[in-house]
Amino acid sequence: MHLKRQKIPKKWPVPRKGTTYVVKPSFNLKHGIPILVILRDILGLAQNKKEVKKAIHEKNILLNNKPVINEKHSALLFDVITIVPSKINYKVELSENGKFKLNEVKEIEASKKISKIVNKKILKGKKEQLNLVDGRNFISTIKCNINDSILINFKKKGYEKCLPLKEKSNVIVFEGKHAGKKGIVNKMNKERKMAELNIEKGKINVLIKQLMAIE
Repeated sequence: MHLKRQKIPKKWPVPRKGTTYVVKPSFNLKHGIPILVILRDILGLAQNKKEVKKAIHEKNILLNNKPVINEKHSALLFDVITIVPSKINYKVELSENGKFKLNEVKEIEASKKISKIVNKKILKGKKEQLNLVDGRNFISTIKCNINDSILINFKKKGYEKCLPLKEKSNVIVFEGKHAGKKGIVNKMNKERKMAELNIEKGKINVLIKQLMAIE
């Protein structure tokens, strides 16, 4: 399946003029970007789809410490892509204008990512499951609330700590018209589901569901 170029998400840093179609990610079109687009169009590490598929077949591309098996697989915000032969790691981030970008990171940063809690579920034995915006879920061992974030450790296959979303928290806006903006929560209005942020150029009001607490 493919997307018409004019319909690609605004977060993709890909020209809207060019070939008629662009590869469609296998899941999470709204929040993700395909590995093919990252390697070929953003990083320029491959000339075409054939080269990307060859690298994947040889297990030279890792996503969050696991081999990628499909060039259409989505990479999401704060996911880590590792190029095995060169041992270079890239983290998926957002630019100030809300476009995906890839930043090279050190190995210690490549083993972790932050993700937002979007739901909680009570399991048998009164165990609490945290459901994350990137599709992951964990059994809770510490107190965390919906809209907080957790710091995931890929190597330990668990999470290290909770990053609460509250006044004075560092945050990033990950969707909406202010996507890519980083700031500090000045105040929160939970009834209106809004937060006021202090950013570099002043103050903005953002829906709480569009915010992710970061370190």
